[in-house]
Amino acid sequence: MMALGLWFILGFLSGAVMYAHLLGRIARVDLRAVGDGNPGAFNLWQAAGWRFGLLAVVLDFMKGFAPVAICLKTGVIHPDDPVLIPIAAAPVLGHLFSPFLRFRGGKGIAVTFGVWSALTAFEVTLVYAVILAVLLVVGRALNGWRPVSSEADSFQVVIGMFAVSVWLHQRSYPAAIFWGWCANIALMMWAHRTGLRVFLKKWI
Repeated sequence: MMALGLWFILGFLSGAVMYAHLLGRIARVDLRAVGDGNPGAFNLWQAAGWRFGLLAVVLDFMKGFAPVAICLKTGVIHPDDPVLIPIAAAPVLGHLFSPFLRFRGGKGIAVTFGVWSALTAFEVTLVYAVILAVLLVVGRALNGWRPVSSEADSFQVVIGMFAVSVWLHQRSYPAAIFWGWCANIALMMWAHRTGLRVFLKKWI
């Protein structure tokens, strides 16, 4: 249990390193003044250009992928082991509540892609990416092919993650993987709570 606790802490700290914030300082960009003010990779992309943004996305992806992949590769956890749940949630939790930024953080999208790439050998990552692409096209079509609002983006991210559960069920993944998804979707809903609230008030 001590070893698992150590891996949870390492995963949390891996997620807590806010690369977009650090790269933003190099690019002399204050991410608090961009978009919704969160210190994430997509805000950096918008403010400092695709080179900084893409680097932040890759680093955020890796901070979710690396600790989970190492745990699986070394046999610390197995796909059907319940301890997979906190280990998989740790990087996302660290990203959302970074102690290096007074427990503020980003939206957790890139780090979520990293975690699920490690858990399912990129399978669920590709499924989620396709779902988000379809939702993006549909959203823009309904909006007259104009970019959708950040609130609609939040809705698409969360609804897309809910759709992933159907794939997990059809593919008969172990229960621990499904409960890992439950933890991840709960964290995503928290991270996107403001956008979801605004979007739902507008359309319901």
